[in-house]
Amino acid sequence: MCNLIKAFYIGCILLLPSIVFAQTTVISGNVSDKYDAIPGAEVTIVGKQISALTDINGNYELELDEGGVFIVKIDFITYDSRTKKIEIKKGEKQVLDFNLVTQIAQDAHFSLGSRAAPRTLLESVSPVDIITDKDILNSNQMELGGVLDNIITSFHSSQQTISDGTDHIDPASLRGVGPDQILILINGKRRHNSSLLNVNGTFGKGTVGTDLNSIPITTIKRIEILRGGATSQYGSDAIAGVINIILKDQITDIVIDTRIQRNTEGDGESRYGSVNFGFKVGEEGFVNVSTEVRTRDNTNRAGSFTGNVYTEDQAEDEQLRAQNNFFSTTGLEGQQVMEIGPAQTQNISVALNSEFKLAENTKAYFFGLRSYREGKYKGFYRFPIQEERVVESLHPNGFLPEILSDIQDDALSFGFNTRKNLWDINFSHTIGVNRLYFSVSNSNNASLGVASPAFFDVGGYFYEQHVSNVDFSKLFPFLGGINFAFGGEFRVENYQITAGDETSYADGGETFFNELGEEVSKIPGAQVFPGIQPINELNKFRTNTSLYFDVETKLSEEFLVNTAARYESYSDFGGQAIYKIAGRYKFQDFLNLRMGLSSGFRAPSLHQVYFSNVSTQIVSGETLQIGTFNNESAIAEAFNIEKLKPELSNHFSIGFTSRIKINITLAVDFYSISIKDRIVLSGRIDEGFENVLSPLNVSAAQFLTNAIDTRTIGLDAVATYVKDIGKGNFKSSLSANFASTNVSNDIAVPGSLDGNEGVFFNREEVARVEKSQPKSKIIFSNHYKIQKFKFQLSNIYFGSVTYLHPDDGDASNWILNEFTGVVESRDQKFSPKILTNISLTYSLLNNLDFSLYGNNIFNVYPDKLRHSVNTENGNFVYSRRVQQFGILGANYSLKLLLKKRLILQT
Repeated sequence: MCNLIKAFYIGCILLLPSIVFAQTTVISGNVSDKYDAIPGAEVTIVGKQISALTDINGNYELELDEGGVFIVKIDFITYDSRTKKIEIKKGEKQVLDFNLVTQIAQDAHFSLGSRAAPRTLLESVSPVDIITDKDILNSNQMELGGVLDNIITSFHSSQQTISDGTDHIDPASLRGVGPDQILILINGKRRHNSSLLNVNGTFGKGTVGTDLNSIPITTIKRIEILRGGATSQYGSDAIAGVINIILKDQITDIVIDTRIQRNTEGDGESRYGSVNFGFKVGEEGFVNVSTEVRTRDNTNRAGSFTGNVYTEDQAEDEQLRAQNNFFSTTGLEGQQVMEIGPAQTQNISVALNSEFKLAENTKAYFFGLRSYREGKYKGFYRFPIQEERVVESLHPNGFLPEILSDIQDDALSFGFNTRKNLWDINFSHTIGVNRLYFSVSNSNNASLGVASPAFFDVGGYFYEQHVSNVDFSKLFPFLGGINFAFGGEFRVENYQITAGDETSYADGGETFFNELGEEVSKIPGAQVFPGIQPINELNKFRTNTSLYFDVETKLSEEFLVNTAARYESYSDFGGQAIYKIAGRYKFQDFLNLRMGLSSGFRAPSLHQVYFSNVSTQIVSGETLQIGTFNNESAIAEAFNIEKLKPELSNHFSIGFTSRIKINITLAVDFYSISIKDRIVLSGRIDEGFENVLSPLNVSAAQFLTNAIDTRTIGLDAVATYVKDIGKGNFKSSLSANFASTNVSNDIAVPGSLDGNEGVFFNREEVARVEKSQPKSKIIFSNHYKIQKFKFQLSNIYFGSVTYLHPDDGDASNWILNEFTGVVESRDQKFSPKILTNISLTYSLLNNLDFSLYGNNIFNVYPDKLRHSVNTENGNFVYSRRVQQFGILGANYSLKLLLKKRLILQT
């Protein structure tokens, strides 16, 4: 130890002369707008690799080892860039302040959709939305899906209920198509899908999406959303567009965000806490770290149960309910026997983003995210009257089973970018893993009788993806400039299904005698979620190889053309060439016309090819065991189900952007998306196949199949307005999306069901594709900032959605509606609604903001169910089959945001 101390002092003595006599040139200053300091702005010396970020008070400092004439540039998203020239002698210190002008939103620069230099939204060949970190901080949402849903009209996602795993991984849509037709990128690298296949009766049934809510919002610098076909540029899944999430790289501050939210009904309390900070590594490297914790209590909007509990005899049942004080045993309020609404969750996530200089013109980067979520949600109540499902000696009053979910999501990317002979070269490798495991509590396996446990491990799913990319890009000085890019991608995917413990699926052979005196077998498996059986276990791999080229040509100052082509080859579904051609013509400085045409190729996901399971579903009040069988199974062969094949798509768009005045912009785009051989989950098939289904202990079967062709036609429009009013700045935007999806009349049915299209893909399933999400969505958002105050008011219009009952296309199947006393259809159209959100933020100090949010302040709910049968004996007040915006009602939240200067360096 003594030797180390001596060495330390000797080193200090040797370094002292250089410290004392070094002449450091320093440029410092402050960056602000008309009203306040701007933290996080990038300050660079043009032509030199010297830069800094402004701190929480907008201050910066640049150190140079020489004097001379320098150009200092300031960049910050949503502000116009500024440059100033400064002449400074070696060893001098000078102050250089900047005052930035707020940039209109459509002038923001982005890089998505082009491998050339970034350009503004008004100049792009495809429509792009940008969400900044300020937009996210100002949002009243705590999850990424909610943030996007409240800001982007072409994006739709809402929390589901009573839908197994879909309760915790919200399906999302862009431009009206499915969750598996959006590509998610993180820092430009492909994000992996969830391991969950949506099989319950919600929007997105039969699809596999990406768990957006596993990405902590505190780590996001900005989000770029490309609305348009981009499969040839970025790969399959980008049929409707691409969402690119850029992670934070700030190194100057620690940002602490805490929030609490509560519904006016007194339930559903949510709590949020996050920390983000960064530090500099070496001269040009950085590390940015984020952590986020979210907890949410359950929300319950169930109605009062009106059905029988113990016996079919109404008088006797009422007597037994009173005698056993039944409703006091459920643990719920009043006559509720279910929890219907967003489920209880706990979520913790961490993220890291970093970059390091390896050599001149070469940098390495590394980023990763980990998320862990626990969920608890309840299914349908099992009543004593359901003898085939209840062990009476264990549950004399029945039971409300719980499904517990454990979701772990991991992602890791690393690579380097360099510049050689004017070529930009980027190599990367990305690993993504999603694990989803279920357990069931407060339940029983009725077939085991009194030997049944109450808790079951029912198994789960695993998905892993490895992606290697290499990209080359170079700008050639021909015409107005030609940017040529090419590269390749190699992807390996792995999908696994793991069985549950034996008691979760075993058939113990217990029986009971029904009202006719017949001995009937009790249903095997854990109630609410039968365990995955060993026969369903699997471990499947496949690979994907793709090559692409991308050419962007500036034929003149007015005319820009982008062309791209890609060849993708799957180890299990062969290959396909796809293309894109898009262009923009600038008629005047204030008007741009753009148009694009592209094709797409999406192979079925591994989940869609191999998933199989038995689930409990409630159909018209009847509890059924439904088997989902993959197309490789003997059951599929018995039903004459064809093998899955890839989806082919075409995407056309045409639109214009315009700067009407210096502070007013407008962008309008029409689009058409056609998908051939779209993969969907069939209806429940039973009639005529009882002998096949009976040995499997299921009531009906369903299959994933290329049953339909669809066409989605839509219109996007975005108008923005910025103006200084009084001593403050006012920003307003009006955006709208109108989309209509239609299923072709020719539904591809197997030969065994010829003429039975209404069974194989019934009107309910068709409506799920065509009518289960709003056909129109409009957002009118207004912001006003004055001194230490910020006000925000937004109105969100959600268009109508429609539920169609599978049997009610024929009036002879209509059923008595006890609400009206009339025999009526169970179909229902849910009317449009407008939600109003407000917020007020006050900056207590330079580094502390206090915010109050009011969400849906007028307590708007979807229409109530109008047919008594759809309420499932009074349990459901609102539909669980179609969702516009959820059933939280009015809720309010408080937020404290602390930003503190933090200087760390290694």
